[in-house]
Amino acid sequence: MTTSSGPWSDCMPASLAAREILCVVNVREKSHQTRPNQTNKMDPSEVEFLAEKETVKIIPNFSLDKIFLIGGDLGPFNPGLPVDVPVWLALNLKQRQKCRIVPPEWMEVEKLEDIREQERKEKTFTPVPSPYYMELTKLLLNHASDNIPKADEIRTLVKDIWDTRIAKLRLSTDSFISQQEAHAKLDNLTLMEINTIRAFFLDSLNCMYKLRSNLQPGSSQGQFMDY
Repeated sequence: MTTSSGPWSDCMPASLAAREILCVVNVREKSHQTRPNQTNKMDPSEVEFLAEKETVKIIPNFSLDKIFLIGGDLGPFNPGLPVDVPVWLALNLKQRQKCRIVPPEWMEVEKLEDIREQERKEKTFTPVPSPYYMELTKLLLNHASDNIPKADEIRTLVKDIWDTRIAKLRLSTDSFISQQEAHAKLDNLTLMEINTIRAFFLDSLNCMYKLRSNLQPGSSQGQFMDY
């Protein structure tokens, strides 16, 4: 009888390899649950945590049967055969030299150049290839750049796309505030982009509300309610 090799040791039993993956899952979830968040506002690290749940293809160099988890099944893993796994597991296996990560289809120079040009031409926000395009680019290029062809060019292109979109967002926010609008709708924004402008935007709305309250007849100071 042959014994399947696990992702952390060439002679590790499959059951032990599965327990190792379950341990990584538990540590990851607990680290997120115990992270202090006194303001109840999402910070960039939490957005990145959500991005790590996105799936990516890997080419494993080990064998392991399917693992059944509450969040979904993982595997089976067979050497040389592509399999979809969460980004957090792909990075963990990559760091242990147990897989090669296949970059997402959109992470190519030609496709990103088209996206950048389209973003620059349009006044509105264009659809992005992934709701976590910036976070995934950062994670994959920081930990698996050797698996990403033309990694430096891709990093530059994604940064250009990000800068263009953030510039649009700032202009939209400035217009919204200067025109004293009551509501607005912006399509195709990502969670990280919204999170980037959230603090400034809410502070501006609070200031506008307080100023308007002071101008109203019979208004009294100290009775303001923040958004």
